[in-house]
Amino acid sequence: MSRQNYIFTSESVSEGHPDKVCDRISDAVLDAFLSEEPEARVACETFATTNRVVIGGEVGLGTKKKTKAMLRSVEAIARECIRDIGYEQDKFHHGTCKITNLLHQQSAHIAQGVDAKGNKDEGAGDQGIMFGFATNETPELMPAPIHYAHAILKRLAEVRKDGTEPTLLPDAKSQLSVRYVDGKPVGVTSIVLSHQHSDKKQTSARIRDIVEPYIREVLPEGWIDAETKWHVNPTGIFVIGGPDGDAGLTGRKIIVDTYGGAAPHGGGAFSGKDPTKVDRSAAYAARYLAKNVVASGLANKCTIQLSYAIGVSEPLSIYCDTHGTGDDVHDADIEKAIRAVMSLTPRGIREHLELNKPIYQRTAAYGHFGRAPEADGGFSWEKTDLVAQLKAAL
Repeated sequence: MSRQNYIFTSESVSEGHPDKVCDRISDAVLDAFLSEEPEARVACETFATTNRVVIGGEVGLGTKKKTKAMLRSVEAIARECIRDIGYEQDKFHHGTCKITNLLHQQSAHIAQGVDAKGNKDEGAGDQGIMFGFATNETPELMPAPIHYAHAILKRLAEVRKDGTEPTLLPDAKSQLSVRYVDGKPVGVTSIVLSHQHSDKKQTSARIRDIVEPYIREVLPEGWIDAETKWHVNPTGIFVIGGPDGDAGLTGRKIIVDTYGGAAPHGGGAFSGKDPTKVDRSAAYAARYLAKNVVASGLANKCTIQLSYAIGVSEPLSIYCDTHGTGDDVHDADIEKAIRAVMSLTPRGIREHLELNKPIYQRTAAYGHFGRAPEADGGFSWEKTDLVAQLKAAL
């Protein structure tokens, strides 16, 4: 039997964290290409450091001429991302940082393995394993530590950007240690927050005075008590931040992007990848399936693993683990039901979840999971519309 009383910790980082700046730019480039052509191929990586952004990778539209035309817009896309995040620092400013665009046409050798041709269906863009997870410990069916770590930073970004808290700057990290009793989250034993700020005279105590009301607003009532330990800007001054303070890379925050360490991760990053790349689309499908299993009441907790080979359409394996919480149904039966209710080929996933849309820039910060489905198709993998079909297939 799994432990029922313990403390579990997860962290999040803000949209202004150097790695998240890079994720945002990569996904904005992806959205631009998908807006031009829904079947666009994009594998975009971004690197950011003091006064410099480098963008590279492989892209492809229907013709080389269209691809070249789109590539001319990449610099403007990157500058708009940096501006919206809020960077106007001397050594990292949306208007003055140097941007180098090294994106080029997708390799024909990769394309031949992925593209549908003749009797061959579209294959996976690479080999790999992907995991999805859901738990009923929050209404969003997410692990509580990562869910609330994201919520804190999202709220602080709102009050920073609307001018309520003008001394807060874009770069920030949060970390929550959540106490579980009888397997349920009941409180926070420690709160860690490091937030960039504008004035060197602002002390850690002053930053805590600013952020504490918003943290208390976000966390469930009663989770903070006299025993909760606070570590706000524990190193003191945090004025130099963002890519000027630390270099950033696309895809380096994969645990922040998913379940905060509460579930396995296959190792593949998401941002900058079009949905033929199963690192992204199959991870979304696995979350979708796990969430629908829990939403259906079949289990309180569910992990789904999918695996693929490059150029092969069907998944090599489907694995389900309900962690002993699915008393009335066997995990092997859920695996069979999953195969019955959804095609898990790359094309099947893309069509079922409608992933060939410019919906990815919004995923680049505050997690890819636990978000509300949106009217234009954003976060479609968070829907629970498979519940009835799963039950009927068992």
